[in-house]
Amino acid sequence: MSNEDHELLVERRGDVRWITINRPESRNAINEGVLERIRTAVLEANDDPGLRAIVLTGAGDRAFCAGADIKAEGSASPVKPDMAAPHNALTQVFRAFEACNLPMLARVNGHVLAGGMGLLCGCDLAVAADTAKFGVPEVKIGLFPMQILGYMLRLVPRRKLMEMCLTGDPFTAQEALAMGLVNHVVPADRLDEKVDWLLERILKQSPTALRHGKNGVHALQDMPLQQAFAFAEANVARMSMTEDAREGFAAFQEKRDPDWPGR
Repeated sequence: MSNEDHELLVERRGDVRWITINRPESRNAINEGVLERIRTAVLEANDDPGLRAIVLTGAGDRAFCAGADIKAEGSASPVKPDMAAPHNALTQVFRAFEACNLPMLARVNGHVLAGGMGLLCGCDLAVAADTAKFGVPEVKIGLFPMQILGYMLRLVPRRKLMEMCLTGDPFTAQEALAMGLVNHVVPADRLDEKVDWLLERILKQSPTALRHGKNGVHALQDMPLQQAFAFAEANVARMSMTEDAREGFAAFQEKRDPDWPGR
């Protein structure tokens, strides 16, 4: 296995795929190789009917992801666009996130900066250690967090977003919680306990309902209202015909826990 292969760890823990950026010496900064492996790991998980969720995290306790690996570029600029390519590696990861119908949870073990904020925002849920710091410091090196704005505009109140982007200053995990960037903030030594608690609640639910639901959220968020109504009507009918729906109704009537077939 090459060193690049070691830079992203992918493992299965029960019904959950864990994806770990394994570059603690560079605060889990991302390069094109790591991004391509994240994209592949997410898409492969989405195609596996036996998986129920994805956890994305970083190795160690210093950083979740510090953004682009500027030092590795060997240049004053970390951006080396291929003008012949329609999409860059980070955008391709975001597209994979949007195509994924599995619940995605960010385990925020440390600092989240720049492009790392995009990875965080692309997940459905996030649990953060109280020691984590967040920020988009691109203006400090003559750039702007343009690539992640599509996500951040959907999550962060506009005035808060503009303050963080225009100043580049970091903010705390508690401030991230108040903005809605994370769901829970816990002491660092309780991070795994809280992640397991949240996963347990997700894994109890119908996998078919969760996949259909995520697909619906992605589709509905940019639809005009009347189109959204029509989409929802069609999908409610479709979901009611799944085996999971039949099992869910039967379990409710029989006052027992459902045994989801996942179909």
